[in-house]
Amino acid sequence: METIVFSLLNGVIYGLLLFMLSSGLTLIFSMMGVLNFAHASFYMLGAYFAYSIAGVTNFWIALILAPVLVGLVGAAVEKWGLRSVHANGHVAELLFTFGLAYLIDEVVKIIWGRNAVDYRVPELLDFPLFELFGAQYPAYRVFILLVSVGMLAVLWFILNRTRAGLIIQAALTHPHMVGHLGHNVPRIFMSVFGVGCALAGLAGVIGGNYLVTDPAMAVQMGPIVFVVVVVGGLGSLTGAFLAAMLLGLMQTFAVGIDASFADIFGWLGLSATSELGGITIASLAPMIPFLMLVLILMVRPRGLMGDREL
Repeated sequence: METIVFSLLNGVIYGLLLFMLSSGLTLIFSMMGVLNFAHASFYMLGAYFAYSIAGVTNFWIALILAPVLVGLVGAAVEKWGLRSVHANGHVAELLFTFGLAYLIDEVVKIIWGRNAVDYRVPELLDFPLFELFGAQYPAYRVFILLVSVGMLAVLWFILNRTRAGLIIQAALTHPHMVGHLGHNVPRIFMSVFGVGCALAGLAGVIGGNYLVTDPAMAVQMGPIVFVVVVVGGLGSLTGAFLAAMLLGLMQTFAVGIDASFADIFGWLGLSATSELGGITIASLAPMIPFLMLVLILMVRPRGLMGDREL
């Protein structure tokens, strides 16, 4: 029961962190049709910006300023880079964002070094919130849960209950009509790209000290984010949420299962001393997102709730 409860809590928190990171990418794709390969790099920038700002001020100011700075960087990238490339088609966009990811990675290594930085959980939240089954649960993980749920609620409200959200949704399918009504569509695109990058930056602020802040964090999270977006369905925020929660729970529960193939399939004569029989479920946990990606592309190419196919 202890394993189930803590795996459930950790899986939900990890899933919400994945959704916070993937929601920006989903928003950008649904609005602009751009699969931003540099999206995880903006997540990394959020963590490093927060580390530097918190070192001068405190974590709470970094929580506000770092996503704003990442959003401004994203808006500048769209206005002075991606907008020009957009006219040359999707291949040019993919190559541009792919190169941008490497550029950001090298800039981070030059400024902050190649080793992990000491980005710590704020002292105000560095305590056990409660004790269950004799084990303590950190307050900061619950803080991540609250921030993620709050971000989800704000994003839903803006897209479905505000005039700006209606304009954004109209621009998804009828950009020329929105332009004829007097709205600046390029500025809308720039704003959406900036907000999407800011959401990735926010994930970096609260996830950088929860996981680790180093130059490899973008490479580690980037593939999983694309798995979430594809499994959920290209352009679907609801699908991204479901996929993120599903992957978060499956990976977290798998890590806690120490059973080997021999334990499960021993009735077939599989021995624990063999190479196949000695493989544990926990060791296969990193493969789960990509296994799900392969299966969803075979069975349902448009994803769980998407309306476009790859």
